[in-house]
Amino acid sequence: MDIFNLTVKQMLMMFTLILVGFLLRKKKIVPENADTTMARLETFCFVPALTLFNQMTQCTPETFKNHSNLILYGFAIVFVAILIAYPLSYLFVGKKKNTPKEVYQRNIYRYAMTFANYGFMGNFIVLGVFGEEFLFRYLLFTFPLLAVGYSWGMFILVPKEHNAGLLQNLKKGFLTPPFISLVLGIVLGLVGAKAHMPAFLMNAFESASKCQGPVAMLLAGVVVGGYNFKELITNKKVYLATLFRLVILPAVLVLSLKALGTNKEILTMALIAFATPLGLNTIVYPAAYGGDTKTGASMAMISHTLSVITLPIMYYLFFVV
Repeated sequence: MDIFNLTVKQMLMMFTLILVGFLLRKKKIVPENADTTMARLETFCFVPALTLFNQMTQCTPETFKNHSNLILYGFAIVFVAILIAYPLSYLFVGKKKNTPKEVYQRNIYRYAMTFANYGFMGNFIVLGVFGEEFLFRYLLFTFPLLAVGYSWGMFILVPKEHNAGLLQNLKKGFLTPPFISLVLGIVLGLVGAKAHMPAFLMNAFESASKCQGPVAMLLAGVVVGGYNFKELITNKKVYLATLFRLVILPAVLVLSLKALGTNKEILTMALIAFATPLGLNTIVYPAAYGGDTKTGASMAMISHTLSVITLPIMYYLFFVV
């Protein structure tokens, strides 16, 4: 029950930060490009610092050997999610003329049905509720989501005319700061590099890592605050997508894993990774290449708001009752 209460408190803290970010943007206290700056800070500084510090301090040959199976679980689950997302996307964008616009909109829903905000928000929840050791295992579990998200995910989110192809995206994905820092952190942890690192450097990593969650929540609010509120809440399909993302898909996933005899820890990781809100990439990447961002912004705002209620309830139903 204590973990349930912590989850509720963490979600309320998250909602408060999102609301602050939203108001900062609406009141024009932050500049128009604040979301771009914050996203770059997350990608190039705070997320790498979090993963690098966590893996260096928690990953040892013994812990990696004992929990490396989490990577296999992650790969299996994300591929199942992709298989579900493809046919499900036609529920939101039917196959009529199959115009480039329709195909692209369908791809946005495919991404949204496959990936939740397992990184920015998931890390924030896991660290705040379960602590550093659990975060180490959670990062191993979500390692495949990171790899697939930065390869196949970018392949479908980047408009066709700007797309370099799946293999090129895979190569680029492996060269992103979050991916490099995770792999580097695992390697440094395995060789015991922490014992030889200067104290000031470890303190710098630790301090920067603590910024990841709060800045990510503020970023979500700042991004959504740049859109017309009324327009964002009138798309009925987005509510259906949110229902699938926050409730139906994670429920089916957790129940299926339960039926297979999966242990509680993996079930908890799966719930957090797949029942968190829709991520911000459905806004960031279309915006970068001139694609439509309204659908992604609607999904982000509605799902982030409702997740404050749904995630604690889902955790309570599956692990407390």
